[in-house]
Amino acid sequence: MAAVPTLARRIARSGVRPLCRWPLAWGRAARQPPGLPLAPCRAFSNNKILVELDESSGVAMMKFKSPPVNSLSLDFLTEFCISLEKLENDRACRGVIFASAVPRIFSSGLDITEMSGKSMEHYAEFWRAVQEMWLRLYGSNMVTIAAVNGSSPAGGCLVALSCDYRIMVENPKFSIGLNEAQLGIVAPFWFKDTFVNVVGHRIAERSLQLGSLYPAPEALKFGLVDELVPEEKLQEKAMAVMAQWLALPDHARQLTKSMMRKAVLDRLVAHREEDVQNFVSFISKESIQKSLRMYMEMLKKKKS
Repeated sequence: MAAVPTLARRIARSGVRPLCRWPLAWGRAARQPPGLPLAPCRAFSNNKILVELDESSGVAMMKFKSPPVNSLSLDFLTEFCISLEKLENDRACRGVIFASAVPRIFSSGLDITEMSGKSMEHYAEFWRAVQEMWLRLYGSNMVTIAAVNGSSPAGGCLVALSCDYRIMVENPKFSIGLNEAQLGIVAPFWFKDTFVNVVGHRIAERSLQLGSLYPAPEALKFGLVDELVPEEKLQEKAMAVMAQWLALPDHARQLTKSMMRKAVLDRLVAHREEDVQNFVSFISKESIQKSLRMYMEMLKKKKS
């Protein structure tokens, strides 16, 4: 799949920092240097994401650590793609659990400041990064589980929807959904396709038109999430579910996943630049910019 045009430059200045020792050529062909004991855990970090890989289980934990709300900024999306690519290329990793290190929020979705008051070139770069995040996550060969430990509107919901399995904290104060319509924004076709594939056409149609956010119990009822658990049991449950998925042969599971998701992925790949231009044209309209400014002012008043 095509890479974000500026991704290489953003990778170069992303500042990924090692937290513990691993082979320099960290990839599927990497080997442990002679004389060093095998480390049961490898980790790397950048400004907004922490990744820990347990080699004994083949499971990585990717935690979002971009307070206050883990918004999907251009920098966050770049670091997300870098982190996921590292894990995809590591033969020790078979599954990833996504969670938040920020209390009460999984991800608030796309960073509105990236879509307001910027140049058309910036809007295009940002949207290509959003596309890249989804293409990599939805098309990942690894088992992907969202451990949703807080609210997850809009793009945050898309991250969860793109995973193979979703477990949410059993708290009616936490909500999830594609609520773009509330901001005067239209969710693109690949958001819609991902949503339909999880909850079905009728629920997706109604939810997208109304911009609905569902409390955790309703999200379970509609199939938006697969399970609800107490907060203190979330990680334990995610690991247990991951073990069930990893008990199956990777090859058969990966081919089945590809078969189920390929048509949706191919549709964006075939119309990727057209989708970028549609986004830029839409988001740069003065009426949309006005709506976004009003929404940001409302958020500022809530904080104060």
